Amino acid sequence: MKSLEELIRLNKLIRIIGFDDAPFEKERGSPVKVAGIIYSNTRFEGMLWGEVAKDGMEATQVLAELLKSSKFYNQINAVLIDGIALGGFNIIDLPMLAKVLNRPCIAVMRKPPDMAAIDIALKNFPDYASRKEILLKAGEVHTLKGFHFQAYGCSPFIAAQVLEQITDNGNVPEALRLAHMIGAAIITGQSGKRA
Repeated sequence: MKSLEELIRLNKLIRIIGFDDAPFEKERGSPVKVAGIIYSNTRFEGMLWGEVAKDGMEATQVLAELLKSSKFYNQINAVLIDGIALGGFNIIDLPMLAKVLNRPCIAVMRKPPDMAAIDIALKNFPDYASRKEILLKAGEVHTLKGFHFQAYGCSPFIAAQVLEQITDNGNVPEALRLAHMIGAAIITGQSGKRA
């Protein structure tokens, strides 16, 4: 499989999957549905549907198994996640996900996170230290080409170029936008205002 750098240099299609959680109940441990949307640049090509627990610790494993067991795995060049956690504080181990999937993984945010507020919230968990460690492993939040993200498995510059190539307009890649809209529509009956 060609690297992201090579795909960009040759101006080839980049096939990605974007994961986002659907609306969920506030109760810790409640089920949280997750949509995984496959796109080639800005063209929809497929979908995966999974589940994690709110504030659980299994999101990394669930995403890895969901993608690896699918027919799409061998076609995917990079993995995107809407933020670094699913279902509240089910934090994704970005380096581990990249290693298990053998693909660059990019956590995309609409705005830079308030790390102090996140740290205060994490102190409500008895396993604060391990959650904090997983969060820190994701590395620096970069702001390039109008995107805010953490990347593992490729350079921040390459990640920004990928995000630019797979985004139609604004600063939310199409796969993440559609994952958000589909998740909301399935759970609430209609897509939300903000995608």
